[in-house]
Amino acid sequence: MRIQLLAAASVFSLASAIGGAAMAQAEAGPAPATAQSGVLSFTPDFFAALLPNTALEMVERIPGFKLEDGEDLRGFAGAAGNVLIDGVRPASKSDTGSTVLQRTPATRVERIDLIRGGTGGIDMQNYAVVVNVILKPEASREHIVTVEPYLFEGGPEMYRLRYEFSSRANGRQWGVQLGQGVDLDDGTGPGRLTRRRADGGLISDEPMETDFKGGGKYLRGNWAGPVLGGRLELTGSLDEDFWKSSAAFGEAARFRRSDYREDELSGDLGARYERRFANSFKLEARLIQNLEDGESVERSRGFGAEQVFTADYQSGESIARASLRWEGSPKLTLEGGGEVAYNFLDTKQRFTIGGENIPLPSASVKVEEKRGEMFGQAIWRPRSDLVIDGIVRVERSVISQSGDATSEKTFTFVKPRVVATWTPVKNNQFRFRFERELGQLDFDDFAASAALDNDQVFGGNVDLEPEQRWISEFVYERRFWGDGVVSLTLRHDEIIDAIDQIPLPDDLSATGNIGDGVLNRVAINLTLPLERFKVPGGRLVVNTKWDRTEVTDPTTGDKRRISWVEHNRHLVSFTQDLPRWKLTYGVDYIPPFKRVRYRPDETVRMEVVNFLNAYVEYKPKPDLAIRLMVTRWNDFPFERTIYADRFTRQVELVELRQTDPREFVQIRLRKSF
Repeated sequence: MRIQLLAAASVFSLASAIGGAAMAQAEAGPAPATAQSGVLSFTPDFFAALLPNTALEMVERIPGFKLEDGEDLRGFAGAAGNVLIDGVRPASKSDTGSTVLQRTPATRVERIDLIRGGTGGIDMQNYAVVVNVILKPEASREHIVTVEPYLFEGGPEMYRLRYEFSSRANGRQWGVQLGQGVDLDDGTGPGRLTRRRADGGLISDEPMETDFKGGGKYLRGNWAGPVLGGRLELTGSLDEDFWKSSAAFGEAARFRRSDYREDELSGDLGARYERRFANSFKLEARLIQNLEDGESVERSRGFGAEQVFTADYQSGESIARASLRWEGSPKLTLEGGGEVAYNFLDTKQRFTIGGENIPLPSASVKVEEKRGEMFGQAIWRPRSDLVIDGIVRVERSVISQSGDATSEKTFTFVKPRVVATWTPVKNNQFRFRFERELGQLDFDDFAASAALDNDQVFGGNVDLEPEQRWISEFVYERRFWGDGVVSLTLRHDEIIDAIDQIPLPDDLSATGNIGDGVLNRVAINLTLPLERFKVPGGRLVVNTKWDRTEVTDPTTGDKRRISWVEHNRHLVSFTQDLPRWKLTYGVDYIPPFKRVRYRPDETVRMEVVNFLNAYVEYKPKPDLAIRLMVTRWNDFPFERTIYADRFTRQVELVELRQTDPREFVQIRLRKSF
């Protein structure tokens, strides 16, 4: 960790020095608001060189901001993203911030506020930084048609089609979106599968081919308008999706193949009502309901007798939430409220070998969670350069399971969070966060599952509990050269009941709690405008992150990393706007990184090598955009070290799948009228 800290300090010092050298002659930033207020405002002029078509393109260009549609946390507050539209988040979970921004024309944007640390009337939820997109009040009406072919080297060819209509007049707005979506797996293609003994001796070397296809159709609608002295927002969606993938190994007599297909029908409804009382109080209420119905089948042949794993499932989530906010003082905002939720998964699974049924633990199971939460929040601004945002949530939940296994557990958690934002000098800000975070359980982990292309079957776990984290985070942010930003993040997590892989009887394994652990993170994010380096309209973005984790392996008792957490993750992105030519082009590069998954009977290592994404976008007219993007990366190694005995960890064999991912081209044509 010392090397990473020194590297982070060196990069940060260099970027900070660049900003410091420019302080004496730095242009005024894009914000009419002062830095001490914690709000930076970006007007359409700031994005003029980009020639944006949508509000999404504008938000993605905010210096120092990364759009997030929500985390895998419990309830609405935990899953809400960091984008607000006219001060509020979308009415449902499925209607994410990026989805709303994508269908919002850039011409409707009056300004975009970057809010750091909190301000009156804005619910920051779990974020220290959010954007608030303020729309123009005047009437508008627009149709948008988008066509996006995805052309993979050697196939498949897939097409994303989308039609959107939006209308706004007299304080009311409504819209409809329908289309055909695409689900991608850009890590498939031809390759080779080799197996070696522990001493390195070759067991087999054979060709393999992986493939996929996925997508579906959807219909979404939204309406908002005045009701009973307040404002009501309604959203709804209906999606029909499918996914199929295959893996083939060997030739002729040694040919083996596995196929997987999943079909799902899902629907979502959301309602949000807001009303002000006596100018100082704001009531907000939300109702969210989503349901899913799906089935999947995985089958393999050539591995011996034919194996078939089938699953039929229904799941859903219901949330009711209400809060009352007092905004009667410029220095203090108070809010209190509560949330109730009900989640369920009802699944029936079956595994056969040669037509004979093989019993599995938790093959038929219904998991239910009933949860209630109360919270109180205060945003205090004791000085113009200091904001303290504190909240305490108290949650009580009951998780029950019925079917092949029966259990019921009751949990009570107190979840405090405090975020302090200090801006002692213009363009320099410090943020500190301390929070207890509770992870969302994946109900699929309660039931059995399979990966027949690896000849694996996994059991379910009736004893799974939510993972808890005590998070301490420090961020220093410095802005320079108008829209240049550099930030340093230091984070430490104390993890309780970490979720990873555990051993089960009969040589099975499952997802479960493995005890306590830690995570330490150093991250640097840099946005560097390149005008001063003779690259007009150019921008360089560098995001770096170093993570160190530690838990105790439940099988061996040894210390190790948490499964599937990247040791290092970096991104380098360059873009340049050429308004004279009505062009924008860019390149994204992700250096190699690795993931490791530790299971009782094997260790899996996956590496992504030199991911490269290049694009160019031409906008000949304000209502027309044409985009071409090419994606490629080097071989995708996937290595499994399989143990003869899970306790001695004696290596039986090492299997390496070396895939040559298919390059693909994406073309996007967007026309509005």
